[in-house]
Amino acid sequence: MQKNKKKLRVLLALSIIPGFGCRRVSNLLKHIEDPEEIFSLSKRKLRTVDGIGEASALSLLSFDDWDKVDHILAATEKSGSKIITLADPEYPTLLKQIYDPPVLFWIKGDPEALSKPGMAVVGTRNTSAYGRKMAEKLTGELADLGLCIFSGLAYGIDSIAHKTALEHKALTVAVLGSGIDNLYPKKNAPLANNIVKNGGAVLTEFPLGTNPDAGNFPVRNRIVSGMSLGVLVVESGIKGGSMITADLGLDQNREVFAVPHPLGNPSGTGCNYLIKRGAAKLVQTVDDIIVELPVEHSEDGHKRVEEDTEKPNWREEDLDEKALKICEALDEQAYQIDDLSEELGINTSQLLVTLLQLEMDDLVQQRAGKIFELK
Repeated sequence: MQKNKKKLRVLLALSIIPGFGCRRVSNLLKHIEDPEEIFSLSKRKLRTVDGIGEASALSLLSFDDWDKVDHILAATEKSGSKIITLADPEYPTLLKQIYDPPVLFWIKGDPEALSKPGMAVVGTRNTSAYGRKMAEKLTGELADLGLCIFSGLAYGIDSIAHKTALEHKALTVAVLGSGIDNLYPKKNAPLANNIVKNGGAVLTEFPLGTNPDAGNFPVRNRIVSGMSLGVLVVESGIKGGSMITADLGLDQNREVFAVPHPLGNPSGTGCNYLIKRGAAKLVQTVDDIIVELPVEHSEDGHKRVEEDTEKPNWREEDLDEKALKICEALDEQAYQIDDLSEELGINTSQLLVTLLQLEMDDLVQQRAGKIFELK
């Protein structure tokens, strides 16, 4: 059997073992160099992996349903889709960095589209004329700047975002809350086909045949935000999937943006709320978004999104002990100010003074929610 297929069978098996969630598998893959060795590990070795206790180790060691694994592989091939796992080079780097990346997902289309610099554009199904206009305008301008558009294929803002990206000859990626062979909403099947036909992709972490249950959509939203540089909420009420996606974006250290709405528009109260509490940047023009993202200028004078940017090297700077400790911590991950205070044992007022200086030195940047990271 080919090596890649062996690896796929192992990851697929892990995904169907009870008690083995995304986080445990992710930790296991970081701990084990060759995924094919996982089912040969001893219980003692498994217990050394963060998050794997006695029960989950025994569940893995007792797994013997390889017929089910092979059935899923055969059904996947029959559906015209393919499976990408955490151990595959096609797995998008940004998505791999979130707290609970999917162990694997089914995809139709070009996997390369998933790793293109892009924006999540999300919003309500019950759109107003103003919301539709802003969705078309901002998505079109983002598409013209070379960004891939990520969304959820739902009616309303999601569909407008995908359609506008296609009209502007840009890549777009749709994330489903159902099985790849059970597309929802069904009326958007032609749209999904156009996305794939034009170089984009449709994907889902839910197994073949999965129905579009309500609980699936909040779960899939972490993938929409996780693949993106930022999340743009075009129109949303105070509750709903778009607000969940915005919160997930903040948790994943993504930039979050929101379009302001007239006070009498109930379908825009969520956007205004995000702006009011400082969780999202107010967007009036596309430049309000682009200024927060890595960009370069092309010869024609238009801004284009960079795929790779060179970060300043704080190690080469003459920093005092406190600034050095902060940079060392932020080199590992981004921190919310209170978490950074707890991690370093320095009170927040002292931290903020040093962080301000680091910002002025162009070494650190602050995101919504007082989250700090290295530039």
